[in-house]
Amino acid sequence: MLQTLTIIVPVYNEADNLHRVEKELNDYIINAKVETSVLLVNDGSKDQSLKMIKDICSKNDRFHYINFDRNYGLSAAIKAGFDHATSTLVGYIDSDLQTSPKDFDLLMEHIDEYDLVTGVRSQRKDSFVKNMSSTIANGIRRSFTHDGMDDTGCPLKIIKADYAKRIPMFKGLHRFLPAMILLQNGTVKQVPVQHFERLAGTAKFGLWNRLLGPLMDCFAYLWMKKKYINYKVADKA
Repeated sequence: MLQTLTIIVPVYNEADNLHRVEKELNDYIINAKVETSVLLVNDGSKDQSLKMIKDICSKNDRFHYINFDRNYGLSAAIKAGFDHATSTLVGYIDSDLQTSPKDFDLLMEHIDEYDLVTGVRSQRKDSFVKNMSSTIANGIRRSFTHDGMDDTGCPLKIIKADYAKRIPMFKGLHRFLPAMILLQNGTVKQVPVQHFERLAGTAKFGLWNRLLGPLMDCFAYLWMKKKYINYKVADKA
């Protein structure tokens, strides 16, 4: 089957970044190794993000959007992207562009062999507090999921769409994407990627929801793991 890629970009009050999002993703699309489109998911932004998203999509037929009626959070935006994508692969990048669309090519090198390929941010350009809270949160999550991942918070991933669409909806799912692929008996791989300082806008996660949130989500994951049903259809007519 010919591979195609939809890059999902959650957007919440990122008007200051969207012109750069348009340029960098358009530059990537032009040189992409597979047919690529972008799905911008407006998560109830209160700034000019929606107006800018509509303008971007009106000028470029490779850009599309979903607009939520209110703010539902990052996990809902990612899940909506999975559900609405019609490509064989789905990618994910944050609209702050602290990771580079060019590094999707590094992940694409492995997607034939694995069902999810995720970036690992090397030489992170975040504050000491943000880096430390992320390290602690990743340690907590690994102790619950045993997924072997060092940086599930890295906002640069590619997943085979049939696996992504089977991921159930729950708050905090963006922290457990590799674990949810493993629950489907899928395979995952980490690849080092670049990381950059945020140039505009403000971070949407603080110390509180980087530590307490992941701990609470881990218990939700354990419940889901116990109840999760995994099946494969052998034949149909």
